[in-house]
Amino acid sequence: MITLVHSPFGSTLGWTLFHSLWEGAIVALLLAVALSVLRTSRARYAMACVAMLGLLASFCYTFAHLLPQGHETIAIIHNPRQVSAGSNTPLVPPANLHAEDILPWLAPFWITGVILFHLHTLASCLAARRFAVRGVCVAPDLWRQRLLQLRERVRLSTPVALLESSLAHAPCVVGYLRPVILVPVGMLTAMPAQQVEAILLHELAHVRRRDYLVNLMQTVVEGFFFYHPAVWWISGVIRTERENCCDDLVVTTCGDAPGYAAALAALEHSRWAAHDAVLASTGGNLMKRIRRLLHPLDAPRTALSPLLSAVVLTITAALVLTAWQDKPQSNPKPGIWQKWFDEEIAYIATPQERADFMRLNTEKDLEDFSMQFWLRRDPTPGTPENEFKQEHYRRIAYANEHFGCRIPGWKTDRGRIYIIYGPPNQLESHPKGGAYQRPPAEGGGEVRTYPFEQWRYRWIQGMGTNVVLEFVDATLDGEYRMTSDPHVKVVPR
Repeated sequence: MITLVHSPFGSTLGWTLFHSLWEGAIVALLLAVALSVLRTSRARYAMACVAMLGLLASFCYTFAHLLPQGHETIAIIHNPRQVSAGSNTPLVPPANLHAEDILPWLAPFWITGVILFHLHTLASCLAARRFAVRGVCVAPDLWRQRLLQLRERVRLSTPVALLESSLAHAPCVVGYLRPVILVPVGMLTAMPAQQVEAILLHELAHVRRRDYLVNLMQTVVEGFFFYHPAVWWISGVIRTERENCCDDLVVTTCGDAPGYAAALAALEHSRWAAHDAVLASTGGNLMKRIRRLLHPLDAPRTALSPLLSAVVLTITAALVLTAWQDKPQSNPKPGIWQKWFDEEIAYIATPQERADFMRLNTEKDLEDFSMQFWLRRDPTPGTPENEFKQEHYRRIAYANEHFGCRIPGWKTDRGRIYIIYGPPNQLESHPKGGAYQRPPAEGGGEVRTYPFEQWRYRWIQGMGTNVVLEFVDATLDGEYRMTSDPHVKVVPR
């Protein structure tokens, strides 16, 4: 998890999740405006689907736009032992607590949430599959023949099976490639034939519109945006208008809206908590559907108050987070001490020392902190010399002299590694690039490369032996960036 948080992928994903908050709020607000104008259920359903796809597209575009190029990836390569997650050596200089420090931590939690939601979706699909084969029996021939006639009336060519189920409490559709309509045992004989036909027409409408597949895709998108209230509101609109579309098809086919409303009312006492992968006749708000059938001239209304509240809260949270990252730290230090902490000891201070430093206020406290900081690292406390301190500043001076380019040498990848681990035991440098014979593990063959260096350390605590780091100047600006991809140094043909 630490590797993910400190990787460009984790940072990009964190910022994408942050931007998706206000993007989703705007999409939901636009959908609410559109729903206040649109009247037909088909148009409202299509607009809600477009809003859902638009939000997914904006998420993908934002991620692709923010994702760094391959040469910006920093990691350790060619290491026979992976970097230990328990290493206390900081690989990134500490900074003030800004959004860019917090947002990458959203990535592992988001990935965990997505996995859990998709596992739930998979479990629902498996449960729906079992639901269609357990406790079922073939419906009477009379109703199977009647179902064929109803299919012809709605111009549906897909074969649909009709089964009676001892587990179903309301009619429902299961499956896409081989759809099955399940009805409770006894419903075909207990209800008037006209009402049963209307209910079956509703289920056939789901099959004709391919709602089962769309519902499954919708559930997958919900899993990706499980954290976003606007997505759940949009998804609710889709499910409501989906049922309305099927109701309209039933009324158009049979022409008896009051009779169909009576059939829905008869099913009200049989409402049940259907699986996500099942489309039931009792889906949505049944009383609103009945009212809509009996009073078709009433304009559909959209509940804007909860939506607007969610939109305002989401946009406000985004603005607060954006402003927070630019807010100065609450306990500023004199310039010389802040510079000392942010530049001179950035790579060797522990998290606890960073926290202690932020709590200091007086000059004396800062001086005592500095003295204790170096004393804890002095290999020979009884002598006047502090060899660790001298070596540390020598490394900083060397990094600034030899690795500086557009930025100071201590900020570069080579400078950072040099300051933390010292000079490599073996260095292979190709300042002009040129021909390079790739090892078989990388594909073999001779290729031309950008300038690059390989540093080999015999041993690094927490990492192991024979650690090899590779730095590539893929932009030809003098700044060598550490990379985990051996193909970065190869010049494209």
